Amino acid sequence: MLLSGLNHVATLTMDAERLHAFYKEVFDAEIGYNGQEFPDDPTKAHIHLSVIHLGASAELNVFQITGNTEAERQTPMFGRGRLDHFALQAESLEAFEVARERLIARGAADRFVTDFGPVLSVFFRDPDGLECELVVQNPDAIAGVSNPPGTPAARYQDR
Repeated sequence: MLLSGLNHVATLTMDAERLHAFYKEVFDAEIGYNGQEFPDDPTKAHIHLSVIHLGASAELNVFQITGNTEAERQTPMFGRGRLDHFALQAESLEAFEVARERLIARGAADRFVTDFGPVLSVFFRDPDGLECELVVQNPDAIAGVSNPPGTPAARYQDR
């Protein structure tokens, strides 16, 4: 394979600082560049870019554009356009559990964990309402077995 994964996902927001705080507080993410997208072009001064580092090689490129209201649009799954949602890969089961509890505490996720077979998954919404997913390798996976959406993860049934 010629690829090692995703490099970045670009997203629009109405409030970059709020989005930064969410990813820093929940996932210990770091903020990289945070400034004008085109610093030498005063006609594009309304375009702000920030980079949220999500791991060694993944990031969110966050655009806050004065007057752009696309970040306010939310529709049901598979009705969101070409990019429906994205999934973040937890470093470990322990990191998954810490992030999951932080998401629940913020009201960004419920307690349900899906067992897809190879991975465990928690769906959440960021402060802009963007549907996202947190996944981790499933330590209870059975080789060759995949489960449909809505399959509860046995290890989280009583939590």
